[in-house]
Amino acid sequence: MEPMKTLEPKLPGTQFETEMQVRPDDIDMNQHVHGSRYMDYVLAARYDQMARCYRMPMEEFLQLGFGWFVRTAHVEYKRPLGLGEHFIVRTRVAGMAKHSVKVEFEIVKQKSGKLACDGYFDYTMVNLKTGRAEVIPDWIVAKYAI
Repeated sequence: MEPMKTLEPKLPGTQFETEMQVRPDDIDMNQHVHGSRYMDYVLAARYDQMARCYRMPMEEFLQLGFGWFVRTAHVEYKRPLGLGEHFIVRTRVAGMAKHSVKVEFEIVKQKSGKLACDGYFDYTMVNLKTGRAEVIPDWIVAKYAI
């Protein structure tokens, strides 16, 4: 697989945080958070951060006819989260290319400060009418370059 090419200048990668808590329906038969939920946590945190930190909520993207498709998701699990546990999802834009954004993340146990998992998502901007990749406009690049 070809590595993601970044635009120049490289984005500063400001890190943002969202606090969350494990819910009962997140727990699997092993009595800890199911692996798929970690990806849900990152997606929920990005939804929050798009509105709160970047000042461009997902609803605004949808109104403009844009959406984000997860092209690649990579998660490395370090230690499990348990029922009721509070945690922090930290994300940062690590790079941008013509059609895509790479977002790195980590999920940290709030009480101990220990890493539960980390990884990255590569999102492709799509045109909702055509379902095809869309070039990310300069004004969106500017919003994400904080």
